[in-house]
Amino acid sequence: METLTVRRVIAAPIAEVFDWCATTTNYTRSPLVLRARLARPGAEAPYGVGAVREHTWAIGWFRERITAYHPPYDFDYTVDRSFPPARHELGRMTFTEVDGGTEVVWTTSFEVRLPFGAALTRALAQPVIGRTFGRILDAADTALTTRRR
Repeated sequence: METLTVRRVIAAPIAEVFDWCATTTNYTRSPLVLRARLARPGAEAPYGVGAVREHTWAIGWFRERITAYHPPYDFDYTVDRSFPPARHELGRMTFTEVDGGTEVVWTTSFEVRLPFGAALTRALAQPVIGRTFGRILDAADTALTTRRR
């Protein structure tokens, strides 16, 4: 099992950054995310606890379920199904007000379920997922800071 963390400061208020990142359809603003949709809304908020999000990235397909939702500070998710198959223990995004905006910390723990899965996770999946997370946060930064200019 590998843990990956990507950090970024976005020059926008915490509530706006949280809302953008929780809204999965925004992820298609990254060139590495081909499709994203809310498959089932959450119990108390569209992207709240129990919500199911589906993503098709350049590297695969993921069905996520939101397991914790505390706007505007954090939300957790787990990947219930994916292709290629992977074991997933935790996905979490946290949001903290800092000088200059909001710090986003995106963490995931996972392992590819294929022969030599640990080696494939470390050598291939981890850098690609890190790049994808970074590109999604770049898109958030562009969308939220361009609006302010």
